[in-house]
Amino acid sequence: MTPATAVILAAGLGTRIGGRPKGLLKVAGREILYRTMALLQKNGIKRFVIVTNERYAPLYREFIEGHGFNAELVVNPEPEKGNGHSLHLARNRVSGRFVLVMSDHVYSEAFIERAVKGNGLIADRKPGWIDIDEATKVKIRDGRVERIGKGLKEWDAVDTGFFVLDEGIFEVTEALEREKDGNYSVSEVVERAKLSVTFLDGFPWMDVDTPSELKRARKMLVFTAVKGTGDGFISRHINRKISTRVSYLLAEKVTPNEMTAVTFALGILSAFLTLVNPPLAGILYQLSSILDGVDGELARAQLRTGRFGGYIDSLLDRYVDGAFLALMAYTTLREPLWYLVALLALLGSVMVSYSTERFRAAYGEDAYRAIPALRKLPGKRDERIFLTMLFLLHPSGASVKALLLLLAVLTNLRVILTAWLVGRKKS
Repeated sequence: MTPATAVILAAGLGTRIGGRPKGLLKVAGREILYRTMALLQKNGIKRFVIVTNERYAPLYREFIEGHGFNAELVVNPEPEKGNGHSLHLARNRVSGRFVLVMSDHVYSEAFIERAVKGNGLIADRKPGWIDIDEATKVKIRDGRVERIGKGLKEWDAVDTGFFVLDEGIFEVTEALEREKDGNYSVSEVVERAKLSVTFLDGFPWMDVDTPSELKRARKMLVFTAVKGTGDGFISRHINRKISTRVSYLLAEKVTPNEMTAVTFALGILSAFLTLVNPPLAGILYQLSSILDGVDGELARAQLRTGRFGGYIDSLLDRYVDGAFLALMAYTTLREPLWYLVALLALLGSVMVSYSTERFRAAYGEDAYRAIPALRKLPGKRDERIFLTMLFLLHPSGASVKALLLLLAVLTNLRVILTAWLVGRKKS
């Protein structure tokens, strides 16, 4: 059963990052704390308890009111004590099972989706984005924490700073309060409690203590924001290698909608350039294809995904493709037969996208997930645009005709094969 409450420890003074509240630092255009709370809320957490210090309490209160989270603040008047003391201060604010997280940890959506279903300490045996030397390591025995600490020489996994606990943990904090006068860490609580361990290996997460780690967190969010399915061969091997780097540079400066508008304008410009400079038109068309991935990457990294954004992006792509093919045909072709070929190329290009979107509408699932064989069929938009650029680098009437004929055959054959695969899967 997913817990309904999350405790977030945010009482640290952030001395290593300029004395700022780390939870309110922005990564990819969003506060770390907003990112954590929004993803937890999406996965069943309904209430938050934030433990902070007196200096930062007004800032966190303003943050809560500004975003409308169901959250309350607990002020730790002694933040110099260990974060275990901050956990203890939340003891009267939770009951039953609850999530415990640190305010300076950045987690991917995939991580949190799985972590809330775990139990005890969530540990990672294959961390990919952290400095192992600085990480808190865990030695595990019989599925429980035996030892925990940064200086462990032998260890089995890394502490992710994410825990699923129950109120019994406060019996441990109560004992440590008496023994250490409040000066103890969460790690000491974990070791004393011999918490059970849930392994969650290789999913993106990291903690942020320094400006360089803030940049690394942005890189992690952008580079892991690539669409999981649906990319064609060119996107996987060329476009994404460029678009993710562009997204990394723009993640704090540009919104997905702004990027969609820029990409659309560049695509339409490339279409009109077919009238005067086909090679440059082809290059700009390919550039627009590369940048077309940026808005989606930004949306996922900035937690701004929405059905409407994807809907508009898809419509604008169709306008760009239609304008490009139509103006290219108008500029080059003279025989009526070749206008028919151009029409088939244009219709096929539209139908490639429509065939998978119609599948989603009819069956309520992503076509590429439901039918993996679709990923291997050639003719997706990124592949068509790349072919178009290649043919237009040395333009002639014959090369344009060959391109249109190839697109007409490739796209319509793909649609036919898509329909056949869907029929075989769903009949």
